[in-house]
Amino acid sequence: MKPEPGTALVDELRRAVREAGAPEDFEPGLERPRDASHGDYATNAALVLSGRLGEPARDVANRILRAFDRKAAGVMEIEVAGPGFLNFRLSDAVYWGGLLGILEADDAHGRSARDRPRTVNVEFVSANPTGPLHVAHGRGAAIGDVVASLLDWTGDAVTREFYVNDAGRQIDLLAASVEARFQQLVGEEAELPEGGYMGEYVRELADRAIREEGLERLSGMEPEERVVLFGRLAIRWVREGHERDLDDFRVHMDLFREESGLYTRGEIEGVLERLRAGELIYEEGGATWLRTARFGDEKDRVLIKSDGSYTYFLPDIAYHLDKRSRGFDLAVDVWGADHHGHVGRMKAALQALELPEDFLEVVIIQLVTVMRGGKEVRMSKRAGQFVTLRKLFEETGVDVARYFFLMRRAEVPMSFDLDLALDTSEANPVYKIQYAHARLCSVFERAALRPEEARASEEELVELRRESERELAKNLQRFPDVVLGAAQARAPSQVCAYLERVAGLVNAWYHEGNLDPSLRIIADGPARPGRLVLARAVQITLRNGLGLLGISAPQRMDREE
Repeated sequence: MKPEPGTALVDELRRAVREAGAPEDFEPGLERPRDASHGDYATNAALVLSGRLGEPARDVANRILRAFDRKAAGVMEIEVAGPGFLNFRLSDAVYWGGLLGILEADDAHGRSARDRPRTVNVEFVSANPTGPLHVAHGRGAAIGDVVASLLDWTGDAVTREFYVNDAGRQIDLLAASVEARFQQLVGEEAELPEGGYMGEYVRELADRAIREEGLERLSGMEPEERVVLFGRLAIRWVREGHERDLDDFRVHMDLFREESGLYTRGEIEGVLERLRAGELIYEEGGATWLRTARFGDEKDRVLIKSDGSYTYFLPDIAYHLDKRSRGFDLAVDVWGADHHGHVGRMKAALQALELPEDFLEVVIIQLVTVMRGGKEVRMSKRAGQFVTLRKLFEETGVDVARYFFLMRRAEVPMSFDLDLALDTSEANPVYKIQYAHARLCSVFERAALRPEEARASEEELVELRRESERELAKNLQRFPDVVLGAAQARAPSQVCAYLERVAGLVNAWYHEGNLDPSLRIIADGPARPGRLVLARAVQITLRNGLGLLGISAPQRMDREE
């Protein structure tokens, strides 16, 4: 496979800095400038070396420049900028050769390997089994799923995991709520428990229990026995609904891990024993406290309340120890905004138990507001009124729902604009990308050529002389860097922004042929083979990028306006 653009540049830069006086252990950094006018690549090597060599940075930069072999690096232009940056512009030959590398890589374009792959547990959604998944769960599902994909694409071994909170007071409330609805269905007066679940789905659970278990059997039970049964049935049915919703939303979990298992396996007591042995807990006010303040938390935290019940913090600690015991090098947790304050105490607890400081990483997902006609679709979880994830993606389509959740940074609140989501024109960003892919599929249909048969020699690629073609080729070859950066930042939105930019460049390049037929991709002439190779490289990049996001890359779309 041909090397990525910049590989020869890295090798030559490494040699030039040695010649300019850099120590043997010095590795120059190389990155793509945010401002394209600064070139294709830039290095701050001279600024870093300035302190080590005791010389002005620009003097060091000029010495590197004089030692640098442009031809060996495939560089057209090199300049010293600012306090001592070196900016590089690659020659067109590097980019045209890189197009052939994309075609050769095909499905692997965008993927990279790690020198030391990690085993990574990405835990996300983890909704309580007390009701259907709603839109906030949907945002966490989409982002968590693609964070896992990004880590996989960049060389880690990833497990997608759903933590089932099937123990504790919320389960008791669900069972009691189903019992109240059961009594109402059989004509008795009953009030929901304080803090109970009020959604229509609770009545549906009670009705299903009557149909499947039989009214005679249920009526013959003692209320306490019936509540236990309702709790067990409700958890199972709600979980089945979660799994169906996630599967249909193209989120496929590798593992569901139950909180109840922590109790049956004795892991809760095991944590308490470890903490007592390390003198990390104490009694005060009838409660049991963990000394998290000693490890950077703002204050100590309660593990066992004065009534003897556990706080949710204790099983959470046991759960993360369970992840570590299963051999994971890194745990990435995707949590809702209401768990923001839980991050510091969890990290402190794991540090107290001598886990590596970098074992736990948390991605916080901010809230979602659903908008229609410029107005918020009101939601009240307490009143049982909320937009379910299934209702949303059945209305918008899975592609659109996933993309809209992914295109904004996780750490900022988002407005899900239903009007834009239902717009099938290119004003809708996901359709803009998909149309760009479909257009180039139609190009190959009109050329009566299978896309994988696109071929061009280096001499034919040189015929790609337009700036739009060079800019497009340059951006296509940034894809592996974009994926790597998005993986490191845990930021799927960076891939979305990249794909939208590429789609814009593709559409502009394509439409140039509307103004001048000689510029059409399949127009006869010396540039035709090169343009078809460029079109194929676009197809591969957009297809791989959309696939990484869990979104389809259609070959045909009927409506483009």
